[in-house]
Amino acid sequence: MIEILSKDEQETRKIGQLLAQELKGGEIICLQGDLGGGKTTFVQGLAKGLGVKEWPTSPTFVVIKEYDNLYHLDCYRVNKKDLLKLGFKKILESDKIKVIEWADKIREILPKDCLNIKFEFVDETTRKIIIT
Repeated sequence: MIEILSKDEQETRKIGQLLAQELKGGEIICLQGDLGGGKTTFVQGLAKGLGVKEWPTSPTFVVIKEYDNLYHLDCYRVNKKDLLKLGFKKILESDKIKVIEWADKIREILPKDCLNIKFEFVDETTRKIIIT
């Protein structure tokens, strides 16, 4: 387990960018934390580190956004049955990196070997990021 304190959005993006350098492709990254906790901000940094040209925004209402080498999913408003209908199993088999916000809502259909990252509020701008 690794715990990191991020003092602002810029640091949270930098942490995502640094993690991107360690990824090989195909990984599943499960993000957990309250609304406004830094999940999408982290994904923006990760995407930058992966060379994604487009600026990721939260896929809350579209559920799945696909980029060159990255899938960004948000499971806040979706159940596992609907996600499976959207081709989730095929996404999991992809060589692209998969980042899933609110992954705890679909934990039953995820492989056991996911990288789990939890975002906790410390204060208005500071977040504790826990990687397991």
